[in-house]
Amino acid sequence: MVDRASSDRDEQQEGHQKLRSEDLRGTWAMRWQAQQQEGAEVSARREQARRYGLEAAASIEDRNLTLFRREPWTLGGGTGEATFLQVPFLRDMQQLGGQDVVIVGVPLDSGTTYRPGARFGPAAIRRASALSYGYNPERGLDLHEALVMVDAGDIQVIPSHIEKSFDQITRALSYIVERGAFPVVLGGDHSIGYATLRGVAPHVEGKLGVIHFDRHSDLSERTYDERMHASPFFHATTLPNVPPTNLVQIGIGGWTGSKKGMRLAHERQATVITLDDIDRYGIERIMEYALEVAWKGASAVWLSFDIDVVDPAFAPGTGTPEPGGLLPREVFRMVRLAAREGLRGMELVEVAPPYDVADLTALLAGRIIMEVLGALVAQGKLGRWPKPDGLPQDR
Repeated sequence: MVDRASSDRDEQQEGHQKLRSEDLRGTWAMRWQAQQQEGAEVSARREQARRYGLEAAASIEDRNLTLFRREPWTLGGGTGEATFLQVPFLRDMQQLGGQDVVIVGVPLDSGTTYRPGARFGPAAIRRASALSYGYNPERGLDLHEALVMVDAGDIQVIPSHIEKSFDQITRALSYIVERGAFPVVLGGDHSIGYATLRGVAPHVEGKLGVIHFDRHSDLSERTYDERMHASPFFHATTLPNVPPTNLVQIGIGGWTGSKKGMRLAHERQATVITLDDIDRYGIERIMEYALEVAWKGASAVWLSFDIDVVDPAFAPGTGTPEPGGLLPREVFRMVRLAAREGLRGMELVEVAPPYDVADLTALLAGRIIMEVLGALVAQGKLGRWPKPDGLPQDR
């Protein structure tokens, strides 16, 4: 005798199995269609990124990589990432031209020999800068009114390959400078200093001087068999029009310096100014001398600022902190003086957010950049700003 209840259960289970199989086939078809559509959209975005981000350096084998990062998950891709001073993000780098200032990040810390983390520096500086309105009541100056500024996002670096990253940085800086903009480079560790100067120097007719703020001379030839953040100025001063005699290094000292680097500075006739020199002669005399050295026979000067020149009490978020550095107000005064005769561009490096406290270092980095830009505007070297009568002129 057939168990009717059991037969009904079998038929019901068979029906469920058929239903599930049909549902799965339908689901797979829908998924495949969705994947095809998504794939087409991804391809379109990648093609747009390649067009907007420009062609990578010749040494990059993956030609899907661009010179400037333009993936949806990076700066400017709708994720709410801040730009420096909340200026517009220039998504299409083909539209570069006519701007006064271009902010560009270099999130590279492959050249760090001690504490990594400077790859997060550009993002931290941008976020911290959002606190500022770009107006300074002491100078009666509004950067947003005086300058046409854009943020170009980050250069596409190759974290595992420092030399390919250098090629990308050089090509990107060359592209920016060639179009007449003043580049503000957000590092990254100081190894990028060689690559940035290699990109800028060919566009300078005549010699290019360098004013370099740092606690370390960064004049070693190699570290761990690579051109790292202790060596940018050894290699930069081998460029045809960046002679070491026009390199002036300010703030050198402490107990993490390189004996070999100091010997090279002497041999190459670079100028090294220590913290003791600053204490002895004073800021004004030191900066007069620094300008004289950097500009001697030169047609342009580049400013390279390592945040570790500032005492770590005020700038703890850096890779190689050295106690006894400059104070923030001293730095502001010095960079304003450094910009007095004009600059071809600047970089601010070695902000490492993992070691920062309450964004102190990132905040300071942004303010240093603003001081430089403000000084260039006030001296009539960049942008346009009719200074109201009666306000004191900053030296």
